Amino acid sequence: MTALAEDLGRIALDGAAPRHALAVAWVSDLADVETVWRALESDPAALMTPYQRFDWVAAYAQAGIDADAKTHILVLKDEAGRPRLLIPLAVGRLGPLRIARMIGDRHANFHMPLFASREAAAMRPEDLSEALVRAGRRAGIDAFRFTNQPRFWDGVPNPLGHRGLPAPSDAYGLLLGPDAEATLKRVFSGDARKKVRAKERKLIEALGPVRHRVAATIGEAEEIQAAFYAQKAARFAALGVADAYAEPAVRRFAAAATAPDAGGHGPAIEVHALETESGRVLATFGGAVDRDRFCGMWTSFDTDPELGRFSPGEILLHRLIGDQAARGRRALDLGVGEASYKAKTCDETIELVESVVPVSAAGHLVALAAGVASRLKHRVKRSPRLFAAAQRFRRLRRA
Repeated sequence: MTALAEDLGRIALDGAAPRHALAVAWVSDLADVETVWRALESDPAALMTPYQRFDWVAAYAQAGIDADAKTHILVLKDEAGRPRLLIPLAVGRLGPLRIARMIGDRHANFHMPLFASREAAAMRPEDLSEALVRAGRRAGIDAFRFTNQPRFWDGVPNPLGHRGLPAPSDAYGLLLGPDAEATLKRVFSGDARKKVRAKERKLIEALGPVRHRVAATIGEAEEIQAAFYAQKAARFAALGVADAYAEPAVRRFAAAATAPDAGGHGPAIEVHALETESGRVLATFGGAVDRDRFCGMWTSFDTDPELGRFSPGEILLHRLIGDQAARGRRALDLGVGEASYKAKTCDETIELVESVVPVSAAGHLVALAAGVASRLKHRVKRSPRLFAAAQRFRRLRRA
């Protein structure tokens, strides 16, 4: 960690911190903080989600999805000069105000800092808030808005989740075991596994042998992503909604994140497919990954009505879980939002919260408005009657 502290010492500090407080460093160029960042995330002691890997954030920031926001990396150090946490931020305008959000927006299911260790994550929430306010004042930020903050991660309380308001939806995950077959038996009942095997037999009878493929090259990732885009476009067209994945910036991000890193770090997003021997892709699954976890980001399936009775997406999910357990990952989640397949598969609810750290006087008004909006969204999402009414209103607007 000595070399790491020396590297970070080369990054200009934005003023001295009060005694015993966390020192603040702002970095606006990803290249300037890459060495520090990779050292933090490669340390087995680090506490983080896959969405805060350097390669994931770099792919997102450089794709230009948040074109009106500027990328800034906030690094907080202790008195000994050791980096304690790193927060990748997109700073943009809300009217006359400057608001900082974590990079990734709706494409990241979890927006948590990268902590150097569990001990670093055990800091007093008040100390972290105080450091954020000092950092915000120096950077001219009115408020920090944090969404999709896990209240706990890997059993450790997240100081940014302290006193946060419940998010509209939670996320759903499961623990994996070292034995793939034992994991599948624990996750799926005997009857569920029997039904999937029967569907797979019938699928093979109709289309021939099928295989589960994990993209290992840029070409394979591109093939699977092309099938994903086509399947999603067909699905969205059938629902009469706009295709968010058709945006060029989103596709640039996916292309960069799913490509194996030249430095040997592996792709930031791993893509899987269930396909026939002839190469027809029946279903896809993509997820942000690190050494311990697979975080589901997207999934799709061939919309051919003849294939629906075989449930190719369900077959791929079974294969995916077995594959991740066999490869030594400890956990898998299926992202934010309610869905029947998540409820049937997952054994853990990952509670999410939202919070605002106001910096300026105007930032306090942002916090107040965000709190009202969070409570309203939470109430609508958790009420079947109100949610159904909101869905009807959306359909009317589209019409």
